[in-house]
Amino acid sequence: MPDSNSTIEKSLSNSNRPLIGWFHRHQEILWWLHSLYALILGIGMMWLGARKFAYLRIAIFYISFIWLSSLFLPKLLSQPRLPARWAPRVQLLINFFNKNFYQQVLFFVLPIYYASATLGSRNIVFVVLVGLSATLSILDVIYDRHLSVKRNWTAIFFAFNLFALINVMLPVLWSLSNTLTTRISAALALIGFLTLYPPPSQSISRRVGFGVLIAVLLVGLVELGRSFIPPAPLRLVSAEFGSGFQQESLQIEPAVTRLDPDASLRLYGLTAIRAPLGLKEKVQHRWYENGKLIFASPFYNMIGGREEGFRLWTAWTFDRIAPGTELRLDLETEGGQLIGRAGLKAGK
Repeated sequence: MPDSNSTIEKSLSNSNRPLIGWFHRHQEILWWLHSLYALILGIGMMWLGARKFAYLRIAIFYISFIWLSSLFLPKLLSQPRLPARWAPRVQLLINFFNKNFYQQVLFFVLPIYYASATLGSRNIVFVVLVGLSATLSILDVIYDRHLSVKRNWTAIFFAFNLFALINVMLPVLWSLSNTLTTRISAALALIGFLTLYPPPSQSISRRVGFGVLIAVLLVGLVELGRSFIPPAPLRLVSAEFGSGFQQESLQIEPAVTRLDPDASLRLYGLTAIRAPLGLKEKVQHRWYENGKLIFASPFYNMIGGREEGFRLWTAWTFDRIAPGTELRLDLETEGGQLIGRAGLKAGK
């Protein structure tokens, strides 16, 4: 006499086959629909990231999970005790969590970087890279088939995203300067990369040499390319020019919105910087005439937390303003990161 339980399980299995088959036939479409859902969730995270910096504390747990799972997953999948049919399921489950954590972290910091970047300057490149990284994290097909299974891509992807996260987190949560932050972020990104990247050989000397080479390249890239990184979370609130300045009220008056050709003028520039409470940074004004540097002010200690922003003013005297002159005022950190800029142009 047949067992009733086995008969029920067999009938349930047979009844589920059409549904399972439907999922297999449409899995590509379903994954793309999930990517669309992840994009909508990412937009919500961008809204949150533009308003609540404090949630960055949670991100450290997300990135820690991604690192540990990426580090130990290959060892787990290679265990002989793990049934072969369970390996892809475990991989899929870990990928699901890692993708969601990447999405939340990257879309959260994206508006912070965008607010600190200057349109038309080189630091917008880093914002584009963070946006591209966030987009890759929501594309399930690309992440599951390439980023999660190729160890070199896994290491590069993780290292870049770790740098982007830590570079925002340290100034916001621990009030570290941007120059020091980029160096700490680079060091942690190096550790993340080397722990996930497959070793070039079993030779210890070659592995050490490879690590030193990557360290030198990364340090050089960060130190020489710091101007490509927005000084998040610093951002320019306002910039004004004027022919007079009231030190008591820190007001520009009268304001100048256009330069008169063939005139002589002492021009004042006033900028306001928004920064989190407790954040300290050294900043300066750099004046340019037709793209040529004509004056760089000393560095001034900026302290964040002021509602109206930290105000910095400098002045430069023009003996004669030639027709068509383009004047630019850049606000930079001590490390050479552009916070914002403003400009004026003389008529012809």
